Amino acid sequence: METVLSGIRSTGRLHLGNYFGALRNFVKMQHTDRCFFFIADYHSLTTHPDPKALHGNVKNVLAEYLAAGLDPEVATIYIQSDVPQVAELSLLLSMHAYIGELERTASFKDKIRKQPENVNAGLLCYPVLMAADILLHRATRVPVGKDQEQHLELTRRFARRFNQIYGTEFFPESQPYNFGEASVKIPGLDGTGKMGKSEGNGIFLSDPDEVIRKKVMKAVTDSGPTAPDSPMPEVIANLFTIMKAVSTPDTVEHFTGLWNRCEIRYGDLKKQLAEDIIKTVAPIRANIGDILADGAYLHKVASMGAERARASADRTVSQVREIMGITRF
Repeated sequence: METVLSGIRSTGRLHLGNYFGALRNFVKMQHTDRCFFFIADYHSLTTHPDPKALHGNVKNVLAEYLAAGLDPEVATIYIQSDVPQVAELSLLLSMHAYIGELERTASFKDKIRKQPENVNAGLLCYPVLMAADILLHRATRVPVGKDQEQHLELTRRFARRFNQIYGTEFFPESQPYNFGEASVKIPGLDGTGKMGKSEGNGIFLSDPDEVIRKKVMKAVTDSGPTAPDSPMPEVIANLFTIMKAVSTPDTVEHFTGLWNRCEIRYGDLKKQLAEDIIKTVAPIRANIGDILADGAYLHKVASMGAERARASADRTVSQVREIMGITRF
């Protein structure tokens, strides 16, 4: 059985992109592998979130994990900050992570471009903390999107470097994993790329029906095709990508045919898309509400996950300390 690890930052509610890009496969993986799924609250601190909102965000993501089908009796579901060993391992790994390689990561360059007023050490060392998350449980498989592949390559580099320096084969070189399926990238509704948490871009798993309808009806479109079988512009292809995820194949085929014949009416397309999204989201949303209302259950899940994750993490950190020569008198 392989060890699988993945996490989602607690920076807001989860959306369709999180569900189709990650959660749906997590639910399958938990029954075939030894799985650790965590809520990355330490990672969210790089953007200095409101302390009053952070706990609520963590609570929401935990409820959304469970509502989507993750089973705490099967997978280890935990909150990153409940496992202090991750901070220690991140520190130990940072001793062999070099400034140059961290400064060259695409994510760091992107962050300093977007937030030049907040270029903190946490951003620079983000890949080291991510590596610690993965290596803490000696994970062999890591579900990642395209934007995280460079970080996973750095994790393998850190593992390889540690093994070479200390003459051991302790850390595995974790490989990307998508349950044998192509990674699903759900685009946003505003035509700017992948779905995110910004206003007007994403559809959240907790959105009410009317909110979903309004968001979809406001999605960016164009004036329509001017010639049969013409290529779709990105904003229209985005809507069809979402439709392929939530609708039946015959529905997708029907609207594709209308596009190819220059007969498509975007209002009809959006109405159908909205109803199909609602069918996908509604049962998950109902579960989210029930779970959020049960504080005792959330506490039980978080406590059980923390205990199991700490046991696994303690074994790893104890051995790393010994390998590095840190021993108690």
